[in-house]
Amino acid sequence: MTIPHTRDRVLLGVAAGGLTALLAACGGGGSNSSGTGATTAPAPSKPATSGTQVTAKLTDFHIQLSAQNFQPGRYTFTAQNMGHHEHALELDGPGGENRSKTLEPGQSATLTVTLKPGSYQVYCPVDGHKDLGMKTHLAVGGTPAPTSSDTSTSNGY
Repeated sequence: MTIPHTRDRVLLGVAAGGLTALLAACGGGGSNSSGTGATTAPAPSKPATSGTQVTAKLTDFHIQLSAQNFQPGRYTFTAQNMGHHEHALELDGPGGENRSKTLEPGQSATLTVTLKPGSYQVYCPVDGHKDLGMKTHLAVGGTPAPTSSDTSTSNGY
């Protein structure tokens, strides 16, 4: 009788792990319940080919980047809308203008860019959010970023 009991424990452990992953992916959103039950599939994971990972938390009305120091190279920004309004992420600088799709509350999207040396403006391009404080700057130094084979990149979150 120990085999069925062990199998039940394994299944319970798997279910608990799945629930934990689901709760972690949903984050600690506030009590604003719009009834949508926002479900967002995790971003496709291609860390070996997408460059250095940076998380951009978009709230009402602030942008928080998980990295502060940037070197030239390829970066994948994961924009996470943790606010109660639609938001998007835009980077404007020497590497060009790059924009994510517009995100509903609770959604995430990735934006892969190649940063060149210089100064970039990072902001939310939605409905004047930039003027409400959803902006920041990042400076890209003159030496290359770690290659994608370097697995010691820090996500910060």
